[in-house]
Amino acid sequence: MPQSTPLHVVTGKGGTGKTTVAAALAMSLAGKGKKVLLCEVEGRQGIAQLFDVPPLPYEERQIAVGLGGGEVYALAIDPESALLEYLAMYYRLGRAGKALDKFGIIDFATTIAPGVRDVLLTGKVYEAARRRDGKKFSYDAVIMDAPPTGRITRFLNVNSEVAGLAKVGPIRRQADSIMEMMRSPQTHVHLVTVLEEMPVQETIDGIAELTSERLPVGHVILNLVRPSLVSAGTRDALLDGSLTAAQVEASLGRVGLEPSAAPDLIQGGLAHLERQRLQDAQRTILQECGAPLVELPLLGEGVDLGALFELAEQLGGLA
Repeated sequence: MPQSTPLHVVTGKGGTGKTTVAAALAMSLAGKGKKVLLCEVEGRQGIAQLFDVPPLPYEERQIAVGLGGGEVYALAIDPESALLEYLAMYYRLGRAGKALDKFGIIDFATTIAPGVRDVLLTGKVYEAARRRDGKKFSYDAVIMDAPPTGRITRFLNVNSEVAGLAKVGPIRRQADSIMEMMRSPQTHVHLVTVLEEMPVQETIDGIAELTSERLPVGHVILNLVRPSLVSAGTRDALLDGSLTAAQVEASLGRVGLEPSAAPDLIQGGLAHLERQRLQDAQRTILQECGAPLVELPLLGEGVDLGALFELAEQLGGLA
């Protein structure tokens, strides 16, 4: 019997759209009628901006309903609030904990001991994933919009982070329990990338680091993939030079457009083919990493709730 609800950890290099992917995954699961908790741990309020809702407090709040009737709840986890909750839960320091907060001691503690900070952040996710309403889990899935790929292994591997800080006691026990969940079959760490050299290399390095720490790699999500804008015949003609400026000028003239734009159109077409070639090369590299790939298209109009529904359809296979 599973000890927790499925946990999807979404990471990626900055600028690859990991928050958008995490939100789209939540909408995909809600589209299957599931109750989902979407958590963020970086204090950016990216989820609130995507769903066009007020800034999220430190409490679980419904922010969307899926096409299949499922619900998306969101939670912004900050270490100070998590530590206050922790002190009240384990040490019964209700008012005393708030007094410490006024003196800045809590902020000081989470700054000098980043390992403890990560235990508090992941610990709140752990509690939500294990929480039950009677015999059922409170949520059908928990999704974490996690730190970037370069920090994800250290963030999730809380055991090593607290090893020098807490050999015994509640923090040590909580770290052990969190690691048990992080390494369970119920957890999936998805890596978001774009098809460019640096993000792809960081993704490959992230997979190697996660694997070395026995953390479960899920899917690699190729985001912002540019579609091909030319037919196979036009592509071949551009590459072999058989498509001339004169031919393009004649075509433009027939439809009432300015013929002088022909050279720029040919150069733009060649630049587009080069971008496609680079995309294809990076995709081939990622296909060799062993993790399953999912592609999400570049949406020219930006990301709103409608775009999240569109992306959600592409992520149906992740759960």
